[in-house]
Amino acid sequence: MSKPGKITVYTKEQGPALGDLFGIFFEDINHAADGGLYAEMVRNRSFEFDPIDRDDYDSLLSWEPVELGGGKGSIIVEQANPIHPRNPNYVAIEIIAPGEGVGIKNLGFNSGLPYRQGETYRFSMYARRSASFDEAVAVRLEGIDGTLYGEAKVFVTSEWEKYEVELASSATDFSGRLSVVTTGTGTLYLDMISLFPAKTFRGRSNGLREDIAELLAELKPKFMRFPGGCLIHDGSLNADDRNSMYRWKNTIGPVEQRPPRRNNWRYHQTLGLGYLEYFQLCEDISAKPIPILPAGYDPHHQRIVPIDELGPWIDDALDLIEFANGDVSTEWGGVRARLGHPEPFNLEYIGIGNEEVGEPFFERYTYFHQAIKSKYPDIQIINSSGPFAAGGEYERGWRSARENGSDFVDEHYYQSPDWFLAHYRRYASFKADDPKVFLGEYASWGNKYYNALVEAAFMTGLENNAHAVGLACYAPLLCNVDYVNWKPDMIWYNNHQAFGMANYYIQKLFMNHQGDRLLHLATEGFEEPVQPPDNPEIIGGKLLLGANLNEVVYRDVRLVNHETGEEKELADQIELSEKQGDPRKVSDQGPQVEVGKTDWSSYSLRLKAKRTSGTRGFNLYFGHRNEADYLLWDAGSWANQDTMLIAAKDGLRSCLTQSLFTIENGVEYDLELRVEGRTIQAYIDGELINETVHIPTIIESLYCSSSIEEGTGDIIVKAVNVQDVEVEARIQLADMRSERLLFDVYEMAGHALDAMNSFEEPEKIVPKHESMLATGNQVSHVFPKHSVTVFRFRGK
Repeated sequence: MSKPGKITVYTKEQGPALGDLFGIFFEDINHAADGGLYAEMVRNRSFEFDPIDRDDYDSLLSWEPVELGGGKGSIIVEQANPIHPRNPNYVAIEIIAPGEGVGIKNLGFNSGLPYRQGETYRFSMYARRSASFDEAVAVRLEGIDGTLYGEAKVFVTSEWEKYEVELASSATDFSGRLSVVTTGTGTLYLDMISLFPAKTFRGRSNGLREDIAELLAELKPKFMRFPGGCLIHDGSLNADDRNSMYRWKNTIGPVEQRPPRRNNWRYHQTLGLGYLEYFQLCEDISAKPIPILPAGYDPHHQRIVPIDELGPWIDDALDLIEFANGDVSTEWGGVRARLGHPEPFNLEYIGIGNEEVGEPFFERYTYFHQAIKSKYPDIQIINSSGPFAAGGEYERGWRSARENGSDFVDEHYYQSPDWFLAHYRRYASFKADDPKVFLGEYASWGNKYYNALVEAAFMTGLENNAHAVGLACYAPLLCNVDYVNWKPDMIWYNNHQAFGMANYYIQKLFMNHQGDRLLHLATEGFEEPVQPPDNPEIIGGKLLLGANLNEVVYRDVRLVNHETGEEKELADQIELSEKQGDPRKVSDQGPQVEVGKTDWSSYSLRLKAKRTSGTRGFNLYFGHRNEADYLLWDAGSWANQDTMLIAAKDGLRSCLTQSLFTIENGVEYDLELRVEGRTIQAYIDGELINETVHIPTIIESLYCSSSIEEGTGDIIVKAVNVQDVEVEARIQLADMRSERLLFDVYEMAGHALDAMNSFEEPEKIVPKHESMLATGNQVSHVFPKHSVTVFRFRGK
């Protein structure tokens, strides 16, 4: 155990307001909406799945024909007479021989439709038929083998009508099927075949899955950012296109009139979970809504609305504010009222753009900002600073925010645990009179206990710098285990189970015990911060050159010592090649060749580089210890738009800085990678293109923060111990006079660093709670190794 220390909380010395600091971010990724939070159990309910969503999709995906007792039918998808032009597809089932029934069966999401014994389900569909009107259409809850769990019958007419019935299941089966069958003659036409559990979150129709929504509610988030994410700006500029950007007006109104859309994460969106449902969810969990809108610019495909055609896009933003806040006498306030919600949603924030890069976005942002502030001066507007923690586009976003007077700048980064510990004090130097930081997406790479532990340490830094940080939310929020686009994720689920990862319980601790104002806190007597031995002062190691989905030629490769002038010739010429589909040793690494190594503290790697074919650029590895620990200059990364300096630790990458740059085929570039201690510079043709300081990881004895909750007077103290040893400390509440000190302790400890929650052990890692009593104004505590502890000292 390290020597005892002291934590003093000055209960009368209040700092900045914490406001709406900790919230959640919902993006429709990993089937977060359809097949996730949205409680619809039928997959492809309106037969609108299409190859534009995903190459292997078609309009009958997740449907199978039903032919019972000699029945024979023909199933095709038609568009001649739809229930609504925005949903053109419907299925036509021709009864060739009725037998004991002909129809169609849905396979649901994951393993099937999840039925629970005794539970009630609400079925609806649009239907018409050409003949045999006195023959019933049977709706059946079934098992894979056809075992019947519940049945209801309706009689269908010749015109499109909506039919609704409730069915109870006689069994529990998480691999169920839903069948619609009939007998007779002619053709049965069906569309919008839907099944919801009767028990949705807060009992809402077109509602949300109760278990997932309850996990969100239990977080007690201050806000919810939605609906994306890259989801909002990756797509066509035409709102009527099947692959359009996310346009909020497409997502309101009757679900059968909402158009199907491609999700940029390569699946289908029904838009059944739309803007009204998002606002209602925020209301139901007492979270402030933060909608994010596109600005007429798609950075993924360089689709750009001309400046003189921005009017409708800006109107969308103004209309959304009116939809959320307007009186029922206004156009869009009236729309909200007609949808069943006359009360306003009290919108305070709006975001324009998502992790944008490139001047076209920032040119357009100004027009949005000015229009919104002119009409709605109290709305707080969130600007963007790209998907990187530093560099050219990050700085461009901050310049735009300062020039326009943005209320917030949206920062996004996904980094290694080492990076988060090294950057614990990231926001200490930010100015209080600048736009505030909205950390709109962040996570360390992983769902292990250690990831959660490190994120907790970093979050105390967010609290301690509330003068600069106004909003923060982990991402992504949700993941269906059978439809994974991105990891890590806070909440995982299948079709019948949902659980939070260790990261979830850290977020819950910080949201449940945020407090309203920061309190001054001081520590003394602890061991000095420790720099791990694997973080040396110099960046030395092997030097490698690589290819990345291309053919490259490197020549005249030299290493120069700036202190002695010594120069080493490492290679005359090297040719490397990698094609799409070639096997890789490590994710995102193509073929490499070692050209040398160095333990110098001040040096340059100089060379000439040319790409002869391919889609990306040049990879220069330095400080390379092994395949999991290295630094990388990746010039021409991602879609050949970026040049980045990257640090990898334990196989987990962190982008240290980024700038825009595009590599051209057949052009030879002069490259120089310059290292001075831990300062790294990258030059292309003599121009400084990247620069960063690779900050070493320093381990604090404890990561601490404190706040007061104004409504209760409770004093909250958080402490995170990431060390391998216990830490003993005395917590003193200065200026508090009390003979009896009642307090609650919430603690996560005693877990292996690689431990994770799972479907088999969903609560393996959860906080433990204990209520305690002490005398005077101080308590002593031994903080276990690898622990997160929250004290709530009761004020009343």
